Amino acid sequence: MKNVKKTLAMIASIAMAGSVFAACGGGNGGSSAGTTAATTTAAEAAAETEAAAETEAAAEPAGDEGKVLNIQVWNEEFKSRVTDHYPGYEEVDATHGKIGDVDVVWTITPSTDNAYQNNLDSILPGNADAAADSKVDIFLVEADYALKYVDADVNVAMKLSDLGITDADLGDQYQYTKDVVTDANGDLRGASWQACSAGLIYNREIAKAVLGSDDPADVQAAVADWATYNETAAKVADAGYYMTAGYADTFRVYSNNVSAPWVQDGKVVIDPNIKAWVDATKAQVDAGQTSASADLWGDEWAKGFYSGQGTKDVFCYFGPAWFFNFSMHSDDAASIAANGGWGFTVGPQGHFWGGTWICAANGTDNPTLVKDIILTMTTNKDVLKEIATADSDCVNSKSVLADLASSEDGNIALLGGQNPYAVLAEGAEKVDMSNLSIYDQGCNEEFQAAMKNYFSGAGSYEDALAQFNSAIVEKYPELTTD
Repeated sequence: MKNVKKTLAMIASIAMAGSVFAACGGGNGGSSAGTTAATTTAAEAAAETEAAAETEAAAEPAGDEGKVLNIQVWNEEFKSRVTDHYPGYEEVDATHGKIGDVDVVWTITPSTDNAYQNNLDSILPGNADAAADSKVDIFLVEADYALKYVDADVNVAMKLSDLGITDADLGDQYQYTKDVVTDANGDLRGASWQACSAGLIYNREIAKAVLGSDDPADVQAAVADWATYNETAAKVADAGYYMTAGYADTFRVYSNNVSAPWVQDGKVVIDPNIKAWVDATKAQVDAGQTSASADLWGDEWAKGFYSGQGTKDVFCYFGPAWFFNFSMHSDDAASIAANGGWGFTVGPQGHFWGGTWICAANGTDNPTLVKDIILTMTTNKDVLKEIATADSDCVNSKSVLADLASSEDGNIALLGGQNPYAVLAEGAEKVDMSNLSIYDQGCNEEFQAAMKNYFSGAGSYEDALAQFNSAIVEKYPELTTD
């Protein structure tokens, strides 16, 4: 997609020039068939040129807008999407680019120890008064804390309507992706290119060895609910494998199916489904079905993407489509992922995980360009299909996913050629965001960290719960716990 608009404009200009020359070639000023045809061709070319120029101009800032576009992110994901798929973007170096005559500056602050949010908290409230070249224009948020930044009272994210983005513009997107970034007044303050419904990603060789089949329907029957899943986990362990790589692997499935938010009237409440995760995971650790020491994203946890590198090979992971691209080492020829050794199915319960939302910072001096980036990256169907096919991402477009689900374009090599988009699209329709809160990231992370001690036998459940309560009130002093 890069430079497509410029190329179309150039082609249209050349076509127009050739047609004009032909039209001017008649010497008698009369109306002949050749002259009429040339005139028509010139008119068509002129229209094409005008359309191409308008398209190109859409990505260019207005004359009175800023010359530096500052984007705040926590990793390389959005930067790679813009670099690879936003028309006209030119990379300068790892943290700089160009869009027309605008310099693009990427500020990457990792999420570790809440550093990314702390950075946003320090700069966004005063953004409108910042120097022109220092103003934040775009910042990104995740579902676990999005409400904190789209709150109307906080007012650090612009209403998309103030950029001129309409409901019709976003009509092809999944409702839950809008709910995540909708404020209490019903105003939308961000948009995402992703739909992050998730499922169970299973090792095909282990499925054949234990279940006798690696067909997604057969595997789904073996993990259809938690009781069936636990029966299969016992069979997997008896065969010498781990069911999951680590204690945290099933957490998101349970936490996405809670009955109430983490925080109710200022008090942290442990939902029954979160306690169900604790009990199930403790039983799995004690039965040798998963590891109590393999932390999510850690080296021990990631060994399951290879064969024979861990204590035991791993039957399944839980994750969305971005998991394929960012987690599974599909660029490493030694990994199972690189050889198409995985399959995909729904699992015991539907869930979602993650996603990235683009917000326009209040105070931006580049509203025209910001609007175009949001619309191009979240609504342009050609760009979205390119992202899906190039990056194995599940994009936020019902029509694009329907197209991918019904064509070979949706087949993914990592999944042995399986097409997961029908399952992902169905899951995206069912995501329920009614229990979302601004405290989700902190509560989710601290709870899993505290329970690790219980799972490993280093302390009791009560000890782990006390550790969680202490960590939460330190992170969020305004909250109380049991």
